[in-house]
Amino acid sequence: MKKTDKSALIKELSEKLNEYSHFYVTDTLGLDAGKTSDLPRAFFEKDIKMMMLKNTLFNLALEQSDKEVEGMDEAFKGTSAVLFCNTGNVPAKLIKEFQKKADLPVLKGAFVEESVYLGRDQLEVLTTIKSKEELLGDVISLLQSPAKNVISALQSGGSKIHGILQTLSEKE
Repeated sequence: MKKTDKSALIKELSEKLNEYSHFYVTDTLGLDAGKTSDLPRAFFEKDIKMMMLKNTLFNLALEQSDKEVEGMDEAFKGTSAVLFCNTGNVPAKLIKEFQKKADLPVLKGAFVEESVYLGRDQLEVLTTIKSKEELLGDVISLLQSPAKNVISALQSGGSKIHGILQTLSEKE
């Protein structure tokens, strides 16, 4: 590969790193032909961009990007496929689903929610991470719950008060 091609690829990768908020590094070496075509298709359907990259080029792109990724060097050994996404837990769920059929792809590392996760044992942790939208939904439902209780109490209490006032007015 020519030096100009490498620099253009590095620039493209650093832009992609800035565009997507999360990325996963996996090892897909050893997948059979059927699963090799099924995997990118499944990622594409979930709006995940998959790229096979040379480790040195990706490390150079990481240096040029805005991301603070300490310790990810360990993930870039051997064959690497990088998954770019904007929802942190979706790739982990897809990887876990594919691992039910075969042992691959193997999670080597991930950068999710401003944190670095290294090793295949982190896959379970990554599947349970909630996205920002899910967290916002949880917070909103928690905030709505007391308000709903107060409104319900006022509505039921209002009819009781009305009944008491009506009974008192009828006695007079």
